[in-house]
Amino acid sequence: MAIAGFVKGTGQNDYKGQLTLFVLLSCMVAAMGGLIFGYDIGISGGVTSMEPFLNKFFAEVNRKMKEDGEISNYCKFDSQLLTSFTSSLYIAGLVFTFFASSVTRSFGRKPSILAGGVAFLVGAANVYMLLLGRILLGIGLGFTNQAIPLYLSEMAPHNYRGAINNGFQLCVGIGVLSANLVNFGTEKLKNSSSWRISLALAGVPASLLTLGSIFLPETPNSLIQRSDEHQKAKKMLQRIRGTDDVDAEFEDLVKANATSKAIKKPFAKITQRKYRPQLVMAIAIQFFQQVTGINVISFYAPILFRTVGLDESGSLLSAVVVGVVGTTATLISMLLVDKLGRRALFTIGGVQMFVSQIVIGSIMAAQLGDHGGLSTGYAYLVLVLICIYVAGFAWSWGPLGWLVPSEIFQLEIRSAGQSITVAANFLFTFAIAQSFLFMLCRLKSGTFFFFGGWVLIMTSFVLLFLPETKYIPIEQMDRVWMEHWFWKRIVVEPGQESRV
Repeated sequence: MAIAGFVKGTGQNDYKGQLTLFVLLSCMVAAMGGLIFGYDIGISGGVTSMEPFLNKFFAEVNRKMKEDGEISNYCKFDSQLLTSFTSSLYIAGLVFTFFASSVTRSFGRKPSILAGGVAFLVGAANVYMLLLGRILLGIGLGFTNQAIPLYLSEMAPHNYRGAINNGFQLCVGIGVLSANLVNFGTEKLKNSSSWRISLALAGVPASLLTLGSIFLPETPNSLIQRSDEHQKAKKMLQRIRGTDDVDAEFEDLVKANATSKAIKKPFAKITQRKYRPQLVMAIAIQFFQQVTGINVISFYAPILFRTVGLDESGSLLSAVVVGVVGTTATLISMLLVDKLGRRALFTIGGVQMFVSQIVIGSIMAAQLGDHGGLSTGYAYLVLVLICIYVAGFAWSWGPLGWLVPSEIFQLEIRSAGQSITVAANFLFTFAIAQSFLFMLCRLKSGTFFFFGGWVLIMTSFVLLFLPETKYIPIEQMDRVWMEHWFWKRIVVEPGQESRV
């Protein structure tokens, strides 16, 4: 079943094809890995604000929460052990994404997604072995975040690639929202084990991904890369494009595969000069994505709302509101990313986040002392500003942080490049998650100025160094660096300028 018509390329060849129902369904199943990622992000902040959970594992934090006259508002949750619960799965993900790279390259995208789903499922079942469960969930993140963005970018027609790849981030947003709703509901149970329900329900999206991935088709890129079955790969390409006229795109795949076969050590190859722009951009985008401060909201929204004076139930409900805003904004990004382009959304989101963070920091500096809380009016104003901030992230740095790295690497280094992207993301996520509560206690309202300053830097970075990648076929992406004012000095050999 075809949904769209002729797809025109902007590179050397015109690619013909349609956005087929087969592709949509396959990508919807694969993108469900984002549900688990988002659920794990959202569930952590809610669970760590629940009194039964704190009583069982972090009694000292719970005691500090009740000592209103002695402990600063900004320091009540300051515990490296508590932040380790949130951040530990990212260390496991960081390590195992490099194992996932070998699986993805040698066996295909589908087995990596399946392995991640199984790890998620087993991890969700281990609610009575907290640390083991977090490690298993981290293994699942390492596999799925490595394979899914590649899968989506390779399956999608190039002029729908942004929207389809952003489906992963949409699922992350839905996962965060679902976690916030679950936390709000289980807190109402007033049960000493309600937090176990929150953690165990991660098994629902894990089951959906595991079962769905069994039926996923492999991408033509992966088929031709690991088996040299040209006829099988071409038939798959014809099926996902909804046309027999795929010669131009298939020819580019064959050429990319020939180059890929010559690469025996992709992690060494990726450090070469010709791949420097992609490597720098992938790592820089992951760093900047984390220093937006988004995980301050994603991990610790209920804790942050309790800091400004809301009660446990009110803080969890506020986190639900933030989740609704983020999910809606990601959907808007899917509709706009292939029309406005990556650079425009990066810039709009950056300005929006910068302004809202500066205003939030100013309100907290002026109105929130070490004790007591904000007035009801100011507390809800902070909630509105956080929603504006989350919307800015959700239609820019959130989805584009995964989209851009997944589309800029050539086939021969694509799996290695995505592993480096995921590892960088998890490393910086771990660092921010582990340090935020410490920073909040020391910097207080200045924490928001700190992140706001980074938003200003990273927005400038994108404007200067990121070429536009919309409508560029994924196997012709190397040309954008040869035509960029800065990167062409690096990727184009001296004396070869006239050939670009």
